[in-house]
Amino acid sequence: MDLLQKLKKEKILTKEEFIFLLEHREEVREEATKLARKLGDEWYGKSVYPRGLVEFSNYCKNNCYYCGIRAANANVKRYRLTKEEIMSACENGYQLGYRSFVFQSGEDPYYNIDRMEDIVATVREKYPECAITLSIGELDRERYQRLFDAGAERYLLRHETANEEHYKKLHPGSMSLTYRKQCLYDLKEIGYWVGTGFMVGAPYQTLENIAEDLLFIKELDPHMAGIGPFIPHHDTKFKDEPAGSVELTTFLISILRIMKPNLLIPATTALGTIDPKGREAGILAGGNVMMPNLSPVVVRKDYELYDNKICTGEEAAECFHCLSRRVELIGYHLDFCRGDYRE
Repeated sequence: MDLLQKLKKEKILTKEEFIFLLEHREEVREEATKLARKLGDEWYGKSVYPRGLVEFSNYCKNNCYYCGIRAANANVKRYRLTKEEIMSACENGYQLGYRSFVFQSGEDPYYNIDRMEDIVATVREKYPECAITLSIGELDRERYQRLFDAGAERYLLRHETANEEHYKKLHPGSMSLTYRKQCLYDLKEIGYWVGTGFMVGAPYQTLENIAEDLLFIKELDPHMAGIGPFIPHHDTKFKDEPAGSVELTTFLISILRIMKPNLLIPATTALGTIDPKGREAGILAGGNVMMPNLSPVVVRKDYELYDNKICTGEEAAECFHCLSRRVELIGYHLDFCRGDYRE
C-alpha cells in the first residue's frame, strides 16, 4: 500500500513515513491533490466559507521573533478599535451577507476579560444566528470559559511548531510551547471548535518538524487547521530569511484534508501574498475557508504580521466581489452561511 492510500485509510502515518512522503512529494503531488479535492467535495461540496475578519488591535505583549507587531517593534503604528468600530465592522459584514465573524488581535492587555466578554455578548445578542470565532492568544481556562459562556463558539490558536527546540528558536524564553498546547486542550474541553496550525518554511524548520506538527494535529484532533507560508517582516531578526513556498504549503493542505476529510482549512492571506493565485491554489489543494478583511480600511495596513500583506486597501464590498469571481473561476462558490464543521 502506498503512503497516500495508507493515510487515507488509517488517517495517520508514522513520523518516518511522513518525512518520506514530504521528501518525495513531487512524485505524489497530483495524486494527493486529486484525492484531497475528492474528499473535501464529499464533505462540503463546492462551498468555500468566507469568515469576516476583524483585526481589532495590533498591540501585543509578546515578542515572537518572526512577528511584525511584536512588542519590541517601535516602528509599528499601533491602533485599537473601539467597541463601536468593531460593531460597525460587523454590521458592514452582515449587510454583505457574512454569517461568520473572526475577531483577531495581538495579545493586548487593554482588552481584558471584562471588555472582551462585553464585546462577545453584544455581538451574540445582535447577531444570534452568526458564528463567533476568537483569535486573541493564550488565556487561562477561566477566561476561555467566560468568553464561551458569553457566546464565542470557535477559537483559533496556531501552535506554530510542535517541536520544543524549534519553538525556542522562534520565541523568547517567557513563552512556553507546553502552555500553548495546554490552552488548545482547555479550549477543546470547554466545548469550542478549535483551530490550530503552523508556519510552513519557518526559520530553522525541518521536514522532521513538519512531521511532528502533523502528528500533533492528529493527536489534538481539531476542527480547523490553518497553515500558511512563513513570510519575513523587515523589522524582525528573520528579515533576511527566505519565505515559505506555495508548493509545500499546498501539499500540506492536501495531506491535512486526507488525514481528516471534514477539517475546515483556510486558504490563507499569506498564500495570496506570496503568489497572486495562492489562495486559489489553496482551495484547489483542499482548502475550504477564506477570511476577507472587514476591518476599517484605514487600519488594515497596520496589522502587519509580515511584509507586503495583501487586501490592505480594498473596501469589504470590493474584496467580496473580487473573491467571489476568483473562486467561481476555479469551480467553487462562496457560501455565506455559518460554515459549520461537519461530523
